[in-house]
This record gives sequence, structure tokens and C-alpha cells, in this order.
Amino acid sequence: MNTDRNDYILALDEELLLGNVMLSEWSTFLAKDAETAFCAEADLATILISQAAIECHLRYEFFEGEKRKLTFYDLIEQSPLTKELKASIHKLRRYRNRWVHVQDPHDDDDLLSRPEYYEGELKQLAYVAIRNMLEVIYFVQGT
Repeated sequence: MNTDRNDYILALDEELLLGNVMLSEWSTFLAKDAETAFCAEADLATILISQAAIECHLRYEFFEGEKRKLTFYDLIEQSPLTKELKASIHKLRRYRNRWVHVQDPHDDDDLLSRPEYYEGELKQLAYVAIRNMLEVIYFVQGT
């Protein structure tokens, strides 16, 4: 476990968690798994699981019934999150889509010739993903 990354999560908790939050068991499981991936430096997994936790929590917190069929994009747009947080999640969602929906798996020359570039990009965005996830999870707090 990377202690610097664990300390980053703890610092975010201190900054963002001001009261009580209610999470579904699904959201809790996904968020815990995202944090585990982050501390293990599994950056792509962190991004993917953080996005799953965000989607799950948005459905739990803000959308019930027929709205369960909304796309992730629509969930973000129709939620009461701040403009800045929505923009950050969308940026990360578009980035995630490039990894999840690889258009041409045979076109891997750049990935093979510059793996450190991609690793650095993934690391940077893993930090963004964890922060986004915690901001969403802690968005509605009781006292």
C-alpha cells in the first residue's frame, strides 16, 4: 500500500467530510474498492471504479424509479452538483471512455513507444478520480 496515497485520501476526508453521509451498500463497496486500487497504484482501475461509484451514488442519492434508466452523462447533468464538479467528472468520463472503448486495438504504436507518458497521465487522473468520487459521495451531508 502506498502511504502517500492513503494520506491523500485521509486529507480529502478531512477537507470534504463535514457531517454525516448516507451511502448505499453498493456505493460503499465501490468507493472502498476505488480507494484500494488507488493505494495499490492501479491507476486505470482507480479511474474506472471511481466512475462506477460516482454513477451508483448519483442514482442512489438523486434519482429513483423511472430515472434509473438515465445514462451516466444524464445523471451528471441532471444532478445538483456544482458546475465545476460536473465539468471535472465529464472530463474524466471522456478520458475513461477512450480506455473502455478502444477504437482500434491494433493501433498501439504510441502506447508501446511512450508507456511512461500514459502511466503519468493515468496517475494524474487517478488523483482527480478519487477526489471527484469523494466530492460526490460527500455532496449531501447531514449534521
